[in-house]
Amino acid sequence: MNRGAETDVDSVDVRFSLSKAMKNIQRVLLLSLLLSVVITGAAEADAGFSHEIWDGLLTRFVHLSADDTASRVDYEGFAEARQKLAAYLGQLASVTRVDFDRWPVAEQLAFLINAYNAWTIDLILEHYPGIESIRDIGFLPGAAWRLRRVELFGRKMSLDTLEHDMIRGWDRFREPRIHFAVNCAAVGCPALADRAYIGATLDEQLDRNTSLFLTDRSRNYAIQDDLYVSPIFRWYREDFQDGWGGYASLPTFLAEYGEALGLSEAQKAALMSGQTRIRFSRYDWSLNSLDR
Repeated sequence: MNRGAETDVDSVDVRFSLSKAMKNIQRVLLLSLLLSVVITGAAEADAGFSHEIWDGLLTRFVHLSADDTASRVDYEGFAEARQKLAAYLGQLASVTRVDFDRWPVAEQLAFLINAYNAWTIDLILEHYPGIESIRDIGFLPGAAWRLRRVELFGRKMSLDTLEHDMIRGWDRFREPRIHFAVNCAAVGCPALADRAYIGATLDEQLDRNTSLFLTDRSRNYAIQDDLYVSPIFRWYREDFQDGWGGYASLPTFLAEYGEALGLSEAQKAALMSGQTRIRFSRYDWSLNSLDR
């Protein structure tokens, strides 16, 4: 082979090598772009939903008792900020079920709890100050919870549907402590929190709510061999004994929070052995309004 031929071959080899290198670079860039899209999508899914407006409203208009076991709501203040509440409800309604299902489970549950509480406030504002209790709304018993005015996932539903079919009904949650987070606008209900629920701290928030509620001696207390607790535990007893949260029985759940209930070790043992009778205190359906 002559030198000219060798030069031509060398040129071909160089061009081939450069072409191959460029293709490899393009592959790397394409993979990097795809990875970036995947990571960004995952990050957006993890970010969930911003409850900033609702958090600000709660901070302004929910007043906790000195020991944080109860709260009162400034409905007049909420009424003056109705546009902000409407904006938040609109944000809730704009979330699609597809996007919702991409979020972590804790984000989903926090979203639904906040939605329930926000729509309950909105319902009260529709009738305030002309009611003494949420049960005054409508003509039939329980009518307030059956009104189809909650807008989520492209349809209208009732508060009952939101709570019982979703928050309690979806197997992905199975969380008994939600009963100390959803608020029915009654004095007897666990306190409406003065901050929004968020996925990152939901477990701590629910645990704190449960402890604080059980610390309230006006609703939960022991008298000799009887332990009186809120009727919530009678209405939703199955949620505390069907394995939700790992609890197989109501006594097991209550013993777990024995310190909050003020129980001694001997009293907790008596509760677990069935020697302590579980009874139920009275429930106050009065509106949890600041001016009452």
